[in-house]
Amino acid sequence: MQATVTSEQIKQAALQLGFQKVGIVRLESGLDSASNHLQTWLNRGYQADLAWMSNPKRQDIRQVMPEVRSLICVGLNYYTPHAHSTDPNHAKISRYAWGRDYHLVIHKRLKALANWLQAQAEAIQTRYYVDTGPVQDKVWAERAGIGWIGKHSNLISRDYGSWLFLGEILTNLSLAGDRPHAEHCGTCTRCIAACPTEAIAEPFVVDANRCLAYHTIENRSESLPAEIIPHLDGWVAGCDICQDVCPWNQRFAQPTDVADFQPYEWNLAPSLTELANLSPEDWDRRCRASALRRIKLPMLRRNARANLRSRRLIALNTPTE
Repeated sequence: MQATVTSEQIKQAALQLGFQKVGIVRLESGLDSASNHLQTWLNRGYQADLAWMSNPKRQDIRQVMPEVRSLICVGLNYYTPHAHSTDPNHAKISRYAWGRDYHLVIHKRLKALANWLQAQAEAIQTRYYVDTGPVQDKVWAERAGIGWIGKHSNLISRDYGSWLFLGEILTNLSLAGDRPHAEHCGTCTRCIAACPTEAIAEPFVVDANRCLAYHTIENRSESLPAEIIPHLDGWVAGCDICQDVCPWNQRFAQPTDVADFQPYEWNLAPSLTELANLSPEDWDRRCRASALRRIKLPMLRRNARANLRSRRLIALNTPTE
């Protein structure tokens, strides 16, 4: 369908809704090398038990929406200038989960943008996602010029570093697209060197089997792998190590203007002991309208208890003067 609204008008509407980054991909062909990269990653078993990553729709956007002709990709900055506690008695929670669930925040804005777009002409179709469908968010954001996929596999923006939530609207409009973003990691390997479990198997490739974020958020087993536990270092929900050491984040991160992403005070430095014994009522209260709700109570307790066991073992093996 020929556009009845311009790409520039769409971008202005997105910015007015509060998105900091917006770019457009005009579909010419499939995902090409990006699709091949995903299949290679799957063939290596780096997805662990993330079965949904092998959904064939993820490698062919037209299986998600046959009428799609363009993607409108957006980014929302979530960085707040708080530091993780260095107290060994405190737990660490990834920045993305400090405040209100980003799915709820971005979904509301994407819905408003999609409704505005559909109001421009009766024949306009849209479908939108916020990390909830078989869509390669980072690949499309890179092709839309929002940023590039870094060696830690997160999307990096010149303006906000990698502290961006991503979303996209698929539409049957044929829009003018943006130039894909060039990669600017250069020879830097700080994220690779900093990963305590060597989960970054090679530049741009993360092995979920060794990733702290995978194990603390997605691993549903009753216990964490023995080789992972010594490296937890307080992490109970995700891990920010590879992002914290990234020079782009250290130099260009900007505090978010989205009030919903300000941290709930109980997420900044929770007690490991408290989380290890958290009641169902307290878990429900703390995780209401939070992305942390994906980490079920038994998992959160498991993560906290694994940290406490690791701390005790370290203390026992530390020589005294």
